[in-house]
Amino acid sequence: MTRLLLDTTFLIDRERGDPGIDDLIEDDDDVAVAAITIAELRVGALLADGPHRAARAALVDHVVAEIPVLPCGIETAEAHAELLAAVRAQGRPRGAHDLMIAATARAAGRTVVTAGASAFIDLAGVAVRSH
Repeated sequence: MTRLLLDTTFLIDRERGDPGIDDLIEDDDDVAVAAITIAELRVGALLADGPHRAARAALVDHVVAEIPVLPCGIETAEAHAELLAAVRAQGRPRGAHDLMIAATARAAGRTVVTAGASAFIDLAGVAVRSH
């Protein structure tokens, strides 16, 4: 069993029916999402046009109902600060939400599962699973 943290891109690609995306998760894996992932999904639902809004809102509601959501606590905040300082020092900026997901994974001892691994490559203490 691996403790996983599902990234926003993974959830979106899964919803769109991306073939092979489910191969990233084994039956006995323990999955969760970061609170910032819920915010990203909810913004997508709120900004969607009429025909897509209900489907996107339903996805968010489903994720919240079925998958544990990890909050941003002090451990996540500390990990975020360290990751942000490191990428700035390296001159390799990353998206703020991606860094929060990475920090949540690092603080919780989880592996990020993503469809966009480039956002998480070379982040100290952050394991990544992608296809």
